[in-house]
Amino acid sequence: MENDSIFAAIQTIFNEKIPFNKVLGLKIESLDGDNPRIRFDMREELIGNYQRGTLHGGVISSVIDVTGGLVAFLGAQQQLADKSLEKRLEIFGKLGTIDLRVDYLRPGLGEWFISTGYILRTGRKVAVTRVELHNDRDSLIAVGTGAYVIA
Repeated sequence: MENDSIFAAIQTIFNEKIPFNKVLGLKIESLDGDNPRIRFDMREELIGNYQRGTLHGGVISSVIDVTGGLVAFLGAQQQLADKSLEKRLEIFGKLGTIDLRVDYLRPGLGEWFISTGYILRTGRKVAVTRVELHNDRDSLIAVGTGAYVIA
């Protein structure tokens, strides 16, 4: 029951309270603790190469960063399972990107995209994540590794 409350709060924060997520059109598709998934649709505003109609590299890196932050936040939740909902959500205000590496593997072509991530390590203050971005044909577009402050 407590996990349902935290997941509902995360969905509200992510989908409704973060303006940048709205600009990108990001929506949480799954909050599976081991592999959360974020989806967004291709739109003209996200195109970087107008001749090919591909996603802008900044959109790709931003989506990977946002997904990594969500993964880090979820990883930190496992250490706070015995805390109140308010205490568990406090981490959101402390969360920040320390480092991000993105490898662009294919052009960002597709009707929609899915970003998935998982924790590599969660410490007391820092979480390290791995993220993949796939298109609607399940082609791997980019991967990223990020470090996030969680305390």
